[in-house]
Amino acid sequence: MAKRHYTIFCDESAKKGRYFSNFYGGALLKSEDRQAIEAHLRAKQAELNISGEMKWTKITKNYQEKYIEYIRLYFDFVRTGRIKLRIMFTHNYRRAKNLTDDHHENQYFILYYQMLKHAFGLQYSNPNFIDRIYVSTLLDEIPDTKEKLEKFRNFIAGIENTVQYRGKGIYFLKDQIGDVNSHDHAILQGLDIILGSIYFRLNDLHKEKPEGQRIRAKRTIAKENVYNEINRQIRSIYPNFNIGVTTGAADGESVRWTHPYRHWCFRPSDYEIDEKAVKPR
Repeated sequence: MAKRHYTIFCDESAKKGRYFSNFYGGALLKSEDRQAIEAHLRAKQAELNISGEMKWTKITKNYQEKYIEYIRLYFDFVRTGRIKLRIMFTHNYRRAKNLTDDHHENQYFILYYQMLKHAFGLQYSNPNFIDRIYVSTLLDEIPDTKEKLEKFRNFIAGIENTVQYRGKGIYFLKDQIGDVNSHDHAILQGLDIILGSIYFRLNDLHKEKPEGQRIRAKRTIAKENVYNEINRQIRSIYPNFNIGVTTGAADGESVRWTHPYRHWCFRPSDYEIDEKAVKPR
């Protein structure tokens, strides 16, 4: 019986946007590949003379070309499947209702649970149940108490006992569910840039102008240019990709595992329609 070990880096962007909210992202890779990919990305950062942490919020006109070059290398790993990327978000048009106090208090962990359980299609990664698959989960600086983190660890480790995973040889390792600082992980920095760009574009932040000004700020234009490159990279994998909807599965549900890049517009089980959250035509 062969063993496979994967690491999933996770990140969260802004909780609330004008049209879309609750942005969560994940980057999955073989644990044995992690050191080599990090080394390639770090070498690129050094080549670009970037010594600090790369983040979506730090993009400026002077740095946009460096970010674009970095993203091109990052997507080389995505195209070849060495990094699988997943972006999850909610559409404000479908506003969740009948939420309990527990839902509100633990929303951060509940949505991470949904992403880890479903977005990567891990339940399709071991179709013949021959291998044993182990998953390590690293989240960018969890903003909560140790008690809640321990509860979350138990929650994630329990995925293997759910209907979708039971008996399939897939295990989320409880002692390898924790938080990390994105400053120390180039893979997580690339995820932050991509996740931030999708939030930026879906919420029409590329159209914003400073109060009282006729034209957009240079930083806004720089961010739009980086987003445009990210969109080109995605479309080099999937032509005509629509960033605002769940990526299709025309060839069967197993593509949720095999696809290198996917979006998931998470729909609450109980919701009401908010017409104000629809973008004007």
